[in-house]
Amino acid sequence: MKKIYLFCSAGMSTSILASKMQEVADAHNLEVEVKAFSLTEMDEIYNREHPECILIGPQVRFIYEETKNKYNLLKTPVGLIDAKDYGMINGANVLKQAVQLIKQGVE
Repeated sequence: MKKIYLFCSAGMSTSILASKMQEVADAHNLEVEVKAFSLTEMDEIYNREHPECILIGPQVRFIYEETKNKYNLLKTPVGLIDAKDYGMINGANVLKQAVQLIKQGVE
């Protein structure tokens, strides 16, 4: 089971997107778990759950580079959710992004 975790300022709107992503994954029988959390929980959640992919909400894009640098060292890919996909709650596109990140891995 691959864990795809989304992080944003409060985790509220991102949890709707995570639910949509999970629906798409389930419909395609993908072995993934998609969850959303508040940014303040990132280190704690990461250390406890070790997700295969971290996605950052567009409203907190300012922490993207720092987060990417930190977790890439731990071999975990980090992506920035496209603002348009986020706004339209396009679970399929964001799930594709996450799966692509997991496949590519970290250089």
